[in-house]
Amino acid sequence: MDEFGYAQTLDRSIGKFASFAAGVSYISILTGVFQLFYFGFSMAGPAYAWSWPIVFVGQLMVALCFAELAGRYPVAGSVYNWAKRLASGTSAWLAGWLLLLSSIMALGSVALALQLTLPQLWSGFQLIGDGTGPLDFAVNGVVLATIMITISTLINAFGVKLMTRINSIGVFVELAAAVLLILALGWHMVRGPEVFFDTAGFGEGHDLGFFGVFLIGAMASGYVMYGFDTASSLGEETKDPKRTAPKAILRAVTASFLLGGLILLFSILAAPDLSDPKVGAADGGLQYVVLSVLGGPFGKAFLVCIVVAVVVCTLAVHAAAIRMMFAMARDNNLPLSRQLSKVDPVRKTPTIAAIVIGVMAIIPLLVNVMQPAIFTILSSISIVLIYLSYLLVTAPMLRNRFLKKWPLRDEGSDKAGFSMGKWGLPVNILAVLWGGAMTLNLIWPRPEIYNSVPPFEWYLQWGGVMFVATVTAGGALLYRLKIRHQTGVLAEHAAAVAAHPSPDSAQTATLAATELASDPVHARPERSPADITS
Repeated sequence: MDEFGYAQTLDRSIGKFASFAAGVSYISILTGVFQLFYFGFSMAGPAYAWSWPIVFVGQLMVALCFAELAGRYPVAGSVYNWAKRLASGTSAWLAGWLLLLSSIMALGSVALALQLTLPQLWSGFQLIGDGTGPLDFAVNGVVLATIMITISTLINAFGVKLMTRINSIGVFVELAAAVLLILALGWHMVRGPEVFFDTAGFGEGHDLGFFGVFLIGAMASGYVMYGFDTASSLGEETKDPKRTAPKAILRAVTASFLLGGLILLFSILAAPDLSDPKVGAADGGLQYVVLSVLGGPFGKAFLVCIVVAVVVCTLAVHAAAIRMMFAMARDNNLPLSRQLSKVDPVRKTPTIAAIVIGVMAIIPLLVNVMQPAIFTILSSISIVLIYLSYLLVTAPMLRNRFLKKWPLRDEGSDKAGFSMGKWGLPVNILAVLWGGAMTLNLIWPRPEIYNSVPPFEWYLQWGGVMFVATVTAGGALLYRLKIRHQTGVLAEHAAAVAAHPSPDSAQTATLAATELASDPVHARPERSPADITS
């Protein structure tokens, strides 16, 4: 950590599997695939499954760029700290700000997934009404999500060891369940793969035909395959992170693609009746297909595994949000930074940040408690914000490649844990093009996403655009007018060599500061060790 100017204040106890599990649990195929399958299917039918490999290829390009950065900068608040070394202070702060907000929104939307499974597992989990009322579904979802977020807050506040143990066990269960589910569904196939080449009448009457509804349905796949950077955001708590984090990122996104894709494939091939309206309904979906195909105790057992996946996904999203808040706060880049960056001396975890994140995640749920379309709205906004934050890393990285400022001069040394070599430029170009296209697709004010149920008002349809524009512009103004004037590593988090230098280390720090000033790739908004010393 001295290399990055920070003291080691967090508990470095995460091993290789736990690091991999962190990325897998954030992506969480059994959460994401099961949560929005109904939406993708209702928009584009069986052929919506083609969005899965398309999204994977695009996100793999981003993951490769991130792996290269994680191999050099495996620190908390991954995207934020990477952007600091690639772009201006404003861009870096916005990358962290948008990812922090998206993680808070995603925490709420992931916890809402319990509503899609628990009542189908046992009717007693429908605490509000009987599920037939117009608001029973949404209100009960908020209640269950609030309980889940409270539990996640307690676990994350207790310490990273407890969180990673629960997470690793949960991911093992999730992966085992996914493999068994694939085998069981494959055994019960009732149709051939030709169904994926038939639009089945979907898109008729739409301006862009099937392509138009396919773009909308692609949100279901886009919602799943992100968050792989979590493996690097836990880098300060991971053993040998420069080698472990890049591998964990790539393995997480690849394993999720393979298992999730096979679940989608065999679920559609095994569904008893694809014309059943419950297949494309929020209270049915993939859970309904599994129960219909497997039935009895086997179907219920798989639903229990889905609940386990939702729990560990909630823990992982919460953990990633905490690290982002902590990373920005120790640079004095947030209001109340000193409190938000405080690390419990016994548990070695940012306890206050864990609690604040939990409270903030519940607020959007309460605001939207009477909104029946709460699932798609929160999911869409959280994806848009995270794709924007990813763009604020991949775009500056591409610019630095063109300017010959990335990869760094010592790329071949042991300072870099992963390198794409000659493939770096084309992969980076594809990552930027993909990120821009997907962001535009997701933020487009379609009524099917942002205003799918009455009342049909223009401000509801444009709500996603207005929210994203407001938090982006408002965040930029906050940084330019206030935050940038106070930015700098807080003394309690500064590296010991910077806080108490010997004459030799002070000279080293001065030379390092001079070198950084001449190397824009390394330019950072926070103070150099020499500044902190003075």
